[in-house]
Amino acid sequence: MKHLLSAADLSLAEALTILDTAESMAQTQSRQMKKLPTLRGRSVVNLFFEDSTRTRISFEAAAKRLSADVINFSAKGSSVSKGESLKDTAQTLNAMGIDAVVIRHHASGAPHRLAETDWIDVPIINAGDGTHQHPTQALLDAFTMRRYLCGARDGAPAADGTTLEGLTVAIVGDILHSRVVRSNVDLLHTLGAEVVIVGPPTLIPVGAQTWKARISYDLDEVIRVDRPDAVMTLRVQRERMSGAGGGYFPSPQEYTRAYGLDAERLAALQDHAIVMHPGPMNRGLEISAAAADSPRSTVLQQVANGVFVRMAVLYLLLASDEGLEA
Repeated sequence: MKHLLSAADLSLAEALTILDTAESMAQTQSRQMKKLPTLRGRSVVNLFFEDSTRTRISFEAAAKRLSADVINFSAKGSSVSKGESLKDTAQTLNAMGIDAVVIRHHASGAPHRLAETDWIDVPIINAGDGTHQHPTQALLDAFTMRRYLCGARDGAPAADGTTLEGLTVAIVGDILHSRVVRSNVDLLHTLGAEVVIVGPPTLIPVGAQTWKARISYDLDEVIRVDRPDAVMTLRVQRERMSGAGGGYFPSPQEYTRAYGLDAERLAALQDHAIVMHPGPMNRGLEISAAAADSPRSTVLQQVANGVFVRMAVLYLLLASDEGLEA
């Protein structure tokens, strides 16, 4: 596999190769000297057409720790704001001799478009496209679950080849607008976990019944009956709605009452269950401060693990003889 465009494209063997390589990368980051010479002389472009903090900085850190040169491109202030097309931007970068493109774009399918044309002939990594996919987020989430829920269950490294077989993961919130949930459903199913998506009917997209996940509209029932090993709350993407809830729910208070992960729901989870969030968080809306800051929360660990996973992806696409092939 030359590109990483979708979590659905990954076989079990390929997913495990990335996660196991990420464990190896994590071990190198405990040293005093964190930088590796692996990608010295290579150039990686962060091509971001949407605002981002965590993902962009995480990819930049990952590339630099592998000694790659990083070029950060933002649509704001570039020729894109003057009307330049994605094709012209890609061809310009190709002419400069770059070695990989990490792209975030507001249009679903934009990374696939780059990968399928002859505009540019380098590995393309999808850092989020519209409401479609965000594969490295799903990979870092799976990496975190392996560390906290498999084996030692304390955040310690997982053994190579560890899957998520037997785990139940509840993903709660704004399912409609989330590319994170789509990638997670695909990857978690591949890794053997059972997935339950939870939210109000207005925030469950048409066609979700075909996903490899069960749908519920009752968070309390899921916590009580399904006994999830991990609860991932999703940000309510109010920028994609008009008004506080845009008609998707009566009020923020009503949403929090029905779907917010508060102290009471936190206490009802199994003792070993973890709380996850891809960030940024709307504290007091989809997740309370008590849940976000509790010992169960892996939010900051997810951020740290994202660097390891993205180092692994860049290494496998740019430096490994096998690439993403098992």
